[in-house]
Parts: sequence; C-alpha cells; structure tokens
Amino acid sequence: MQSYQRGREIVLGVGAGIAAYKSCDLLRRLKDRGFLVTVIPTSASLHFIGVATWEALSGRPVETELWNNVHKVPHIATASRCDVIVIAPTTADLLARLASGRADDYLTNVFISSDAPKILVPAMHPQMWLNPATQANVATLRQRGVIVVEPDVGRLTGEDSGIGRFPESERIIREVQEALHVNADLLGRNILITAGGTRERIDPVRYIGNRSSGLQGYALAWEAVRRGAKVKVISANVTLPDIEGVETFPVESAEEMQKLILQFSPEEDAIIMSAAVADVRPVSHSAEKISKEHFTEIALTRNPDLLRGIVEAKSARQVIVGFAAETGIDIEKKGRAKLVAKGVDILYVNDVSGGAIFGEEYTEGSLLIDDGRSIEVIHELKETLATKLLDEVALKLGYVNE
Repeated sequence: MQSYQRGREIVLGVGAGIAAYKSCDLLRRLKDRGFLVTVIPTSASLHFIGVATWEALSGRPVETELWNNVHKVPHIATASRCDVIVIAPTTADLLARLASGRADDYLTNVFISSDAPKILVPAMHPQMWLNPATQANVATLRQRGVIVVEPDVGRLTGEDSGIGRFPESERIIREVQEALHVNADLLGRNILITAGGTRERIDPVRYIGNRSSGLQGYALAWEAVRRGAKVKVISANVTLPDIEGVETFPVESAEEMQKLILQFSPEEDAIIMSAAVADVRPVSHSAEKISKEHFTEIALTRNPDLLRGIVEAKSARQVIVGFAAETGIDIEKKGRAKLVAKGVDILYVNDVSGGAIFGEEYTEGSLLIDDGRSIEVIHELKETLATKLLDEVALKLGYVNE
C-alpha cells in the first residue's frame, strides 16, 4: 500500500522578482504544515535568492537546469510526483510564457507536464499587472483551470504603492489547502502513534507475534503530518519505508514499546494506539536456538496493558485512541464495552473475522466515540479511516472549522 503517500508533495516555482525573498517564508510555513516541498527557481531568480538558501530551507536538492540528468527525464518525474504546483512570485514574463504554452526552462517544462492543480501568485508593479497583455494572459490561464491569486494592494519596491503586492503566506497556503482538500486542523499538535505488531522472543529464530503490518498506523501518521501535526511513530516490526517528516522509533517487543510510550507520552496532545500488542511473552528466552526435541512447552506471562497504562496517566488535555480486533457477532457492542472498560476517548474496533484486515489496504469495523456516536466503516481504505479518525481527534482537541 503506497497510495497514502499522496497529498503532501508541492513544487514551489520561484520567478525572478524582488518578492522572491517572501517565498522563503512561504516555504517554511508550508513545511510547518507537513508538506514536502521541491523548489524550482528560474535561472534569473537566482540573482535574488541562491540555490544554497532554497536547499537549506527545503531540505532537498534544487534543480534549475533542464539539461542536467537528462537520462532520468527529471521534469516528467517531478511533474508526475507532485500534488500541486505553486509559482510564487509569478512575474509578468512567466505569466506570458505559461499562457502561450512555452516550455523553455526546467520550471515551465514541469508546469506543462503536470496535471496537478496549479496556483500562480503574481507580484509586480501595478502598471505591469494592469497592462492589457498581462490581464489577457491571466484570463487565458484561468480559463484553463489555473488558479491565479489576485495580488494584494500596498507598498511595493521603492516609493510605489498599489495592486501587485505579494500576498501574505497564509493566504497562499489557504489556496493550497483548498486545492488539496486538506486543512491544518492539527497544526502544532504533538501526536504519538504506535504501529505494527510486537514480537516476543522465544529464541534467536522464534517469537510470539501477530499479523499486523503497520499499514493503518502509517496511514494515520501520513495524514496527521499532512494536517500539520508533529508526529512520532513507535514502529513494531514494520517493513514499510519511513515517512518523511515523521520521527520513527523501531521496537520489537511490548516492553520496548512501553518504555518509549512512557518517555514520550507526557508531551503528546494525542496518543493513537494502533499497534497490535502481544498479550503474553515467554517468561524467559533462550540465547541459543532450542532444538525441536526440547521445544515442548513455553512458560508464559502477561504483557503489561499499554493502553490502560496510558489512560491512567493521561492529562485532561490529552486524547487517547485505542484499537481493538474482534471476531464473531456484535462487533460494535464488544467495542463499546471495551471503550468504557479502557476509558479511551475514541476506539476503532476492527472486524477481523476470517483473518481479514491484517496486511490489507482495506479495513472494516466501527469507529466509536465516548459521547455515544459511532461511525460505521464498511470496506474502506485505511487512508479513509485515518482521515475520519483524525477528524474526531481534531474535534476532541478543540479545533473549530471556521
């Protein structure tokens, strides 16, 4: 499952205007909201802001020339990967080139090769903006579905004032969020997520474990960071790639997971326990492989109830989310009883009858809220559940959609 890795990739094109320095702030604020930003400055714009600055702020290499690494066809790869293209500032010259469909540098090649939403942020002198040629180019681009943000009115370079000022970063970010159908309702929140399944060692080659793949936990982490959260993932035996912008802490056993939870939980606003934790572990494990002749019985002891421990130590401001796997009939009834018994704010109860859910892209069950509400989940992508669950977390944390 890799589809959850969409929705965060932004190409930030930078035109050759003095307002280019304001895109540094835009870039920083986009990253604060969990977006992954690749900067493509025009060659002329480097007279204002250099490559080193863009690479330092984005944490990614910056490409400006169309003829580098031609064998990799980088403009097509970049165009295919991105979720939205923002060009800020967009100069009068860039508007003209884009309206005429020209593709004579790296940025315009990426622009014309992508079917992602495109947002242009013009910034220029009022006479340049109001020139009939510029206005005709803007009208042409808008007719093609390109979003052209109206410039602000205010002080410009030198003593001039009027329409043509680079908009505030927040206004541009709202356009990005609308284009991607996402908001920053978890901006600045600390969220801890457990993912995968713990393993309890018997000997160097054997263990007690479960079939959890970590797909749901990683889908939650991706969606949370996309909505502006600062995310930590405690990852138990997961083979999925780490998520850029998320702190990942690999563990093997329930005790290792518990140790990290106790370390991190006091500073977290929400803790989402999506990992499948083994109920028991061997009383002791062998340093040497046990021969099959001697492998006749295993003395077991219970693992600590990690979720109960978190609930007992939670502060009034924290939101705790639990997961439960159930089979048979009355799945929701069983889940509601567990929600009450565990004392969590939200509980997702999986229907794992017949071994379903584990390792699959889809999930099925009920999302239960402590106010009595329930949201039925019928064969939905795990990314979809992540969105619905985090909507409820944001409400619990006091987010109000204005």
